Amino acid sequence: MNRILADVVAFGKQYLRSKVGAFFMFVFPILLILLFGSIFGQQAAATIDLPVQDLDGSATSRLFLSVLNNTTVVRTTMISPGVDLGTHIRQNSLPVALRIPTGFEQEVLASLASNGSTRVNLTLYGDPSRSSFTIAFGVLNAVADQMSFALAGARPVIGIETESVASPSFRYIDFFLPGVIGMTVMTNAMFTMTTLVAEYRTRRYFKLLATTTLGKGEWLASKIIWFSIALIASLFASVAVGIAVFGVQARIDALALAFIVAGAFLFTSLGMLLGAWVKDAESGAAVANAVGFPMMFISGSFFPLESMPAFLRAVAQAFPLTYLNNGLRDAMVYANLDGALYNLAVVIVIGTALFGLAARLMSWKGR
Repeated sequence: MNRILADVVAFGKQYLRSKVGAFFMFVFPILLILLFGSIFGQQAAATIDLPVQDLDGSATSRLFLSVLNNTTVVRTTMISPGVDLGTHIRQNSLPVALRIPTGFEQEVLASLASNGSTRVNLTLYGDPSRSSFTIAFGVLNAVADQMSFALAGARPVIGIETESVASPSFRYIDFFLPGVIGMTVMTNAMFTMTTLVAEYRTRRYFKLLATTTLGKGEWLASKIIWFSIALIASLFASVAVGIAVFGVQARIDALALAFIVAGAFLFTSLGMLLGAWVKDAESGAAVANAVGFPMMFISGSFFPLESMPAFLRAVAQAFPLTYLNNGLRDAMVYANLDGALYNLAVVIVIGTALFGLAARLMSWKGR
């Protein structure tokens, strides 16, 4: 253990002597927070998603959803009929959700048979203070009137009732901050380790290290420990700036710290794996950029995955940074324990697999 700690201290001093390393660890994420927060801090999400729980599952309810999707104003996603909708809204911090009741089709037919003497109501749940709730209510009323006119002329058949389910109000900066932290974990751990391992292989430093009492496992562990410590410090600095300047609704707890350690473990291991594969430090930097930059912009660091095209959302599910970003938001902002634990498990499993591959491929006694 003393050998590991000695290497942690030595590597930390070497890393911080580099102005580039210190800049990307501490200054770069704060600059991004200040820049994007100033631009988007007061803006709401551009895309209006409308989760729908269809308890009827009839041809009429499917027709209503088809007309609703054709408005181009909202985009529907389905919620399982077996889920308690109010609990689902609170746990997932949904601003709005629609329920189509059981017997919707039968009630529509009964209303038509009675010349519109009865009215069939759909229920819109959510937080009325949110702009997305107001927009969804307006669109639903328009679609309901359109279908009523098509089915029964001027007689109202379908109506919209509302039920308030208050949820925490979040801004873009609340979404953005954990994404910057996740990106910082990736860029510092993966980029640094890729070039470091490639350089050590090229200059045959590993062969020299093999003559010391420091083992390969201890060397790998020291790098993970260093990045964990440094990135936790970066986490506190980023959150402090976000709270002080923009009033970010973020918390740092044991789960958030666990994500930083797990993320450092994953991306340090990925950097080791890439470094063991490339030929030199220059190639290592190119490979790290080729892997890191698509991950940075597609994994939801800056923009919600829901606002991306379907094929990009599918690609994002293959990137480990997606689970780190989502987990940090669940832990730091949304207080979604189930989601956070799921994402943490995914990060740990991927990190363990990458660490095993990296340790196997790295040659400790030569190039």
